Amino acid sequence: MSVTICPTVTTDDYEVYRQQIEKSAEYAVRVHIDLGDGIFTRQLTAVEDVWWPAGMRADLHIMFKEPFVHLPAILALKPQLVIAHAEAEGDFMAFARELHRHGIEAGVSLLQPTPVEAIRPALELIDHVLLFSGNLGHFGGVADLSLLEKAKQLKHLKPNLELGWDGGANADNARALAEGGIDVINCGGYLHGDDPIAAYNHIKQIVEEV
Repeated sequence: MSVTICPTVTTDDYEVYRQQIEKSAEYAVRVHIDLGDGIFTRQLTAVEDVWWPAGMRADLHIMFKEPFVHLPAILALKPQLVIAHAEAEGDFMAFARELHRHGIEAGVSLLQPTPVEAIRPALELIDHVLLFSGNLGHFGGVADLSLLEKAKQLKHLKPNLELGWDGGANADNARALAEGGIDVINCGGYLHGDDPIAAYNHIKQIVEEV
């Protein structure tokens, strides 16, 4: 499986959201959109305000305490993938089945302290696991590469599982992430500088050499 570099859109300001999503569409085919409920994370995003350009793949990372509450609005958006948190409330397996029923991939995110064992019972329903090394709702996290041990465990349990990384990814650690089994490297602050296209091409070249 080749490694995908995916720009992250994280903001509760609609104008900033528009700018980030439009800029991302200039160079990427897949985007990672962070949504918050103001409870699980301080970021508050109205699901109804979320959009992305036609033809672009969207992964929704829902930082919600109660994902089921927002499910109808999420389904209406028709994303490719929805990533809920293992630490959220509710029946994740039922949530995943409902996503699958609507043709949407089901993902789960693990905060740093959460072990792989926490999601093992639901692994057969999970299409994507996001290893979270950042600060919820913010750019500028630090990539804790010790979390790659979780990637090793997950690939052993389910070899075809897609693994994502969120937090502190940049050109300095992209190779280590790719070699550690990460399939989707989500980049926030690194791709929102003065020249995001050059930054994207640089990090993409690095992972293509792995």
